[in-house]
Amino acid sequence: MNTETLREYCIGKPGVTESFPFGGDALVFKVGGKMFALLATESQPTTINLKCDPELAVQLREEHAAVAPGYHMNKTHWNTITIDGRVRSSDVQEWIDHSYELVKKSLPKAVQAQLI
Repeated sequence: MNTETLREYCIGKPGVTESFPFGGDALVFKVGGKMFALLATESQPTTINLKCDPELAVQLREEHAAVAPGYHMNKTHWNTITIDGRVRSSDVQEWIDHSYELVKKSLPKAVQAQLI
């Protein structure tokens, strides 16, 4: 995966918006106005911050050297994944889906209903 394939995967989800609120090198993806992913567009290798269930976050960090506590994020709820080939693309997509679903579930029911 690279920056563009990560971007395409994130933006393809229902109701997702993208913006650069922190400057030109941090692409933020939101659903219902809440962030679920932050893609570092200028870092080499590419990194992506994803929201994660706290217990799963610890488990993923223990299992994968490319997964670390969220850089500049709440380390209980966010992981930073380094996209350098150590993690399968399917796993990264699964973690993006998990992040999206966590944030979507936190939205008001009326907003959730509009995302279908």
